[in-house]
Amino acid sequence: MKQRLAAILAADVAGYSRLMAVDERATVAALDAARAVFRTQIESNQGRVIDMAGDSVLAVFETATGAVSTALAIQQELNASSSAVPEDRRMRFRIGVHLGDVIEKADGTVYGDGVNIAARLEGLAEPGGITVSESIRTAVKGKVRASFEDQGEQHVKNIAEPVRAFAVRTEGSAGAKPSSTVGEIDLSLPSKPSIAVLAFANMSGDPEQEYFTDGITEDIITELSRFHSLFVIARNSSFFYKGKSPDVRQVGKELGVRYVLEGSIRRAGNRIRVTAQLIDALTGNHVWAERYDRVLEDIFAVQEEVTRSIVTAIAPQVEDAEIAAARRVRPGNLSAYEIAVRASANAFEAYGRGNRGLREQAIREAREALAKDSGSLLALNALAFSQWQNVYFRTAADVEKAWQEGMAAAIRAIGLDRSDHRAYAWKGELLLFPAEGEPHWDDALANLKRANELNPNDAVALLCLGYGEAASGNPNQGIEYLTRFMRLSPHDPLTYNLHAMLSVACFLARKYEETLQWASLANREAPDLPIPYMYFALPYVGLGEIDKAKAALDKARRIAPEFIQSRLDGFMPFQKSEDRERFSVFLRIAAGVEDPSAADRLR
Repeated sequence: MKQRLAAILAADVAGYSRLMAVDERATVAALDAARAVFRTQIESNQGRVIDMAGDSVLAVFETATGAVSTALAIQQELNASSSAVPEDRRMRFRIGVHLGDVIEKADGTVYGDGVNIAARLEGLAEPGGITVSESIRTAVKGKVRASFEDQGEQHVKNIAEPVRAFAVRTEGSAGAKPSSTVGEIDLSLPSKPSIAVLAFANMSGDPEQEYFTDGITEDIITELSRFHSLFVIARNSSFFYKGKSPDVRQVGKELGVRYVLEGSIRRAGNRIRVTAQLIDALTGNHVWAERYDRVLEDIFAVQEEVTRSIVTAIAPQVEDAEIAAARRVRPGNLSAYEIAVRASANAFEAYGRGNRGLREQAIREAREALAKDSGSLLALNALAFSQWQNVYFRTAADVEKAWQEGMAAAIRAIGLDRSDHRAYAWKGELLLFPAEGEPHWDDALANLKRANELNPNDAVALLCLGYGEAASGNPNQGIEYLTRFMRLSPHDPLTYNLHAMLSVACFLARKYEETLQWASLANREAPDLPIPYMYFALPYVGLGEIDKAKAALDKARRIAPEFIQSRLDGFMPFQKSEDRERFSVFLRIAAGVEDPSAADRLR
């Protein structure tokens, strides 16, 4: 064995399992053709193929320039050769390139951290894209026709030190975006003053204080979001940077905002210290900074002061009346508040993970908080949201009782604070999904619209409204709201759910190609979710590709047989009878229980 410096290229197919599930023969043929491209380009740039196991490729090069030139040529050739293939069927490779030490055995195989880092970089690349390490970027800068977009230091599996990664960009490169519109987000600065509030750092040295610190940060985001004259990035995308040390100028670019707020909280006994600084992300200059040393009970007054200081600094035209209207009802009991923060966090995590145990824990915590403070708006909202999940997923022992408790919590929250937008959102969702009978369409939409009016910057309320509009027969309006969600929360962990909802809305709008593209995005992000496969099947029927529809629905059935059967039995709340009929007939055709000719009059 010998140790030497080499440039390592690692690649694999994005969404390979999905492609095989949809059409095995075509996928194998496309993989063979792609392998030929890899081999030709690697060998023509003084490289050597080490392995082509499964859908992956590993190669080594004598020079960094040869490795990057090969990666660029491969992506260009594969992109050109697949231009006639439908977007959801294209085979796209992720490629990672690293320059580092490898151990080479006599038979030519290579091992070591250099290989591992290349593989991790490949995992960071976009489908159809290339990600390289800093050593590669330094070695090839000025030698290849490409630019390098700094992705910051990345902590990757089984590598002790963080790896600085760079996405390789060429003129006209599309990266992971499946078309010129679907999945793209315009991150140009809004006409309003725009801000992202990063998760405050917990400086208490006690991990148990994380929930409290996160809760205070979320409250500041919520207070700022109520101002119609501001554009405020949603909590989930702001918290994307939690635990990292990002350059605020990079954060500004990635979220499309002018200002970034960051800070810390230290809690000791009944004292608390809050520091906050507002930074202009365009220049990196500090706009405002403050430190607050208070007794713990004053934390909610500090929230208001921070909010007022930010608004005064970035939007001085805001009138006192709007500041007064945005003021929230303060929690009446600090202990209940802390329990309610946990309940809310667990409710959202339960939804994102589909975790029934977390959902039940959120319900218990919400009830515990309400026992201490019956007017806790946060606990009421956590209870309403958790019980809605029980109704939607049919996980409650008594679905009607769950619906009643969720609705009672939402109504009580509205009664306590008529400006509580989340309570209106959960009430609207519960009206859309009653335990029994038909949805209450008019009342549901009225509540969902009210939630959005009260807080136009709340991504969750916007998501609910987008689905409500689409399901009630206004799919194009629903699509507009859902795409607005993407701008409010570009890095949302629930983006797969958004893409799934957009596939529903596009199906209802008879935009079958776009339905496939949104479903493809959702499937790539959540390959075990049945909804995207269902929304592969439905538009394929609409396009007359019945075999593809059957294959997609078979996959959905294998993942979640009860879910698909419930839809075949008629569970899908659409207000318009023609939408319900088209959904039902198309699904039954994909299931092989309805003649394909039945779709002709409905397309």
